[in-house]
Amino acid sequence: MAKPFSFKLEKVLDYRGQLEEQAKSALAKAQAVYDVQREKVDDLHARMREHLAKEADSQKSTNDMWLWRQYREALVQDTAREEGVLRELELKLQKRRQEAVDRSRDKKLLEKLKETQAKKFHAEERAREEKENDEMAAIRYESQDI
Repeated sequence: MAKPFSFKLEKVLDYRGQLEEQAKSALAKAQAVYDVQREKVDDLHARMREHLAKEADSQKSTNDMWLWRQYREALVQDTAREEGVLRELELKLQKRRQEAVDRSRDKKLLEKLKETQAKKFHAEERAREEKENDEMAAIRYESQDI
């Protein structure tokens, strides 16, 4: 009866699997935060386009012109601030993505090692069994000769 294959680094492989899952989770969270910020920036750009389209309506009085300019400046400042936040989130997203790739690569490396060792183990087991069978056949053949 052949003994089952036992990978000595199974615990390390499990740990690397956990690290990979954590990295994927962090990547998903970072992507969600980035998407929300991207929507915010897109909304501000849409507001700016809408506001600029109403420039002719602001020419009615000096108060309207002043309010129009103040709102435009506020939109420009808000957009600049939110785009800065978006760039920071993009950097964090890239970092999380790289971590996920690295963790996945580490896990795949151990999985490949496990696969290689398992193939080698099974080949050795087959060779050992073939040798035993050959020896048994030789012993049986010799006993029939006598």
